[in-house]
Amino acid sequence: MPFSKLGLSAEILRAISDQGYHEPTPVQAQAIPPILSGLDVMAGAQTGTGKTAGFTWPILQRLKIHSNTSTSPARHPIRALIVAPTRELAMQVEESVRTYGKYLSLKSTVVFGGVNINPQIKELQSGVDMLVATPGRLLDHVQQKTVNLSKVEILVLDEADRMLDMGFLPDIKRILALLPAKRQNLLFSATFSDDIKKLADRLLNKPVLIEVGQSNAAADMVAHVVHPVDHNRKRELLSHIIKSQDLRQVLVFTRTKHGANRLAQQLQRDSIHSTAIHSNKSQPARIQALADFKSGKVRVLVATDIAARGLDIDELPHVVNFELPHVAGDYVHRIGRTGRAGSSGDAISLVCTEEMEQLKDIERFLKFRLPIKIVPGFEPNQKAVHRPSFETHHKAAVHRPGFEPNHKAVHRESRRPGRAQPHAFRREHSNVAQIASATRPPVPHQAPAQKPQHPHVKKSMPALFLPPAKAKHNA
Repeated sequence: MPFSKLGLSAEILRAISDQGYHEPTPVQAQAIPPILSGLDVMAGAQTGTGKTAGFTWPILQRLKIHSNTSTSPARHPIRALIVAPTRELAMQVEESVRTYGKYLSLKSTVVFGGVNINPQIKELQSGVDMLVATPGRLLDHVQQKTVNLSKVEILVLDEADRMLDMGFLPDIKRILALLPAKRQNLLFSATFSDDIKKLADRLLNKPVLIEVGQSNAAADMVAHVVHPVDHNRKRELLSHIIKSQDLRQVLVFTRTKHGANRLAQQLQRDSIHSTAIHSNKSQPARIQALADFKSGKVRVLVATDIAARGLDIDELPHVVNFELPHVAGDYVHRIGRTGRAGSSGDAISLVCTEEMEQLKDIERFLKFRLPIKIVPGFEPNQKAVHRPSFETHHKAAVHRPGFEPNHKAVHRESRRPGRAQPHAFRREHSNVAQIASATRPPVPHQAPAQKPQHPHVKKSMPALFLPPAKAKHNA
């Protein structure tokens, strides 16, 4: 389906053509018509399939009737609010708005934390038609009364699942309470978890459900590979892969900010130009690091998971999981930076023995096994290679006739300290106790020892044993 049949104006089609696009992606083709009709939409698709443009284009089309060249702030109230979880993603969305709205007289800006708030206040005071914001900084502006949300007609929650993962649900509820009750709501997400569906039930009004491709799936154009390696040789193996294969533009993910800084420094010592990007970096430093990586000045960009959703790099060829994520769904979001919009990409994971549980979780999440390839010269120790988790953790157990285990007696979990023992286990030990008691020599009977009575304490005597007179008196 060509763009011309989607109902977009000539100005927007011209901007799309300038970017070299000729036909919409599946999520764009399904999302644009209902958004143009003013309906609520709940849309999910694999990362990198064009979700951002899927709501940017129809919103620009709907706001086109308010396009004007007036410099008066009153002529440019905030009519569309787009909320994103991270600074990088917010910047990417606002850049998309500017790119495709460049032939329209609509004003947009982006606000996020980590930078001086005063330039943002000045920008908001001049009038903005479309505002892209992170939840925390938006509420900062609300508290300072530098933003007015009473005219919002369209609300977008972009990467909603990530916002919930990052604990933004209370902030989202506060933002929703500030908006007009009558508005169009659009919820875009890479995955549809149960929490997302609960949020959609509260937020959306009879939404159009759009789900392109398999939920929680990785992009089809990504080639996955797992390299088993000892933990203390991961950095050495990463340097070997980058140098031997002459890899350029390699995005490497670590779990922690400190780990990202340390790995970038180690790669620098290996003569591989690298830099790190994470939330502790200042915003100018993060922008500069990303710009150097895009331009090719930096060969390797080491990032934490907070950057997994916000980095937008055209045709990124290589993503490396230096450490597997704790949450299986984050694997999809990490490798979603490559294999985008029909381009191919590589997803390389360096996995040590301690990470086998995470690998199993990821494979269950993806519903397929990741290919394992041992790099010559970096073979892990024999225990790691031959243990079931590396070679046979997916194979079904083989039961031999006549050798079936007693599942009650072999229940290992119940034999941990502090847990109730299974019946068979208790019976076994009670039988042992009986046998032991039967084989012990008999112990001579001894009368229980009497406690000595204090001489000044008179023990009361029952009336039955008192003399008749005293018994009558007591009666």
